[in-house]
Amino acid sequence: MSATITRHRKRKKLKADINVVPYIDVMLVLLIIFMVTAPLLNLGVDVDLPQSRAKPMQQQKDPVIVSVDEEGRYFLKVEDGTNEQIDATSLKAKIAAIVRQNPDAPVFVAAPGVTEYQTVIDTMVLLQSAGAPRVALMTQPPSNAR
Repeated sequence: MSATITRHRKRKKLKADINVVPYIDVMLVLLIIFMVTAPLLNLGVDVDLPQSRAKPMQQQKDPVIVSVDEEGRYFLKVEDGTNEQIDATSLKAKIAAIVRQNPDAPVFVAAPGVTEYQTVIDTMVLLQSAGAPRVALMTQPPSNAR
C-alpha cells in the first residue's frame, strides 16, 4: 500500500512549466524596434514620370503608339500615320489584330505629365488584355539634357 501512495505523490509533483520570460523580453525588443522604424517607412517622394534621360531604344519595326490625354481619351498612331481618336473597344480590337499579324510589334503608351497615373495604368492593362506581350512607356528627355 505504501508503494501506491508514493506513486500518487510522484504523479502530483510532475508539472510541466514553460518559462515565458525570455519570450516576453524578445517581444518587447521587437515592439520597440517596430515602433522606431515604422515612422521612417512612410516617406513621400515627388515623381515626374514623363522626363527621362534613358537612351532611345533601337527599333527594327515601326511602333504602335497609343496616346491618352488628361480626359482619358485614346489616340492610336500606327507606323507613320496620324493620331486618330479611338474608343476603348475599338482600340482593343485594333491592337489585338496588329499583335496577331505581328507579335513582335512594339506597343508604347504616351501621356502628358498631367495625366493621372491610374489612367496610364488602365491603358496599359487594356493593351495587355488585347494581347500585347510588352507595353512600354514613352518619355521625353528634359530640355536641359545633352
